[in-house]
Amino acid sequence: MDLTVIAYVIYLLASIALTVWVARTLSRNGRIFLSDVLRGNEQLADAVNHLLVVGFYLVNLGFVALYLNGGGTIADTRGIFEALSTKLGVVLLVLGVMHLGNVYVLNKIRRRGVMEREQVPPVTPQDWVAPSAGA
Repeated sequence: MDLTVIAYVIYLLASIALTVWVARTLSRNGRIFLSDVLRGNEQLADAVNHLLVVGFYLVNLGFVALYLNGGGTIADTRGIFEALSTKLGVVLLVLGVMHLGNVYVLNKIRRRGVMEREQVPPVTPQDWVAPSAGA
């Protein structure tokens, strides 16, 4: 059997398993964060969480599929390990960058919401002050 095909099968199985594991972990643990970002709106948090997971799957599995090709023919067992380490390493980096990007954007939204909630409304005028003569 061709070693390149074996490497492809291992790469696909490992990449898909990693993508599913990361998506489930982010979905389960990100729900609380999204609820806070969306000011306790649980239904909206669940909907956004689901949409983020679907987008995560589409982007990552699309990248995995596109990155499958390349490298050339694998001649020995060492070549399988080298090809898999490179391909899986890149997939893990892409997963990590996407995760950090999502957290960064959601944290910016959360901070904006916290600032709006903590912002004190302006005080109503108490008295009228005449402009100074030098102004």
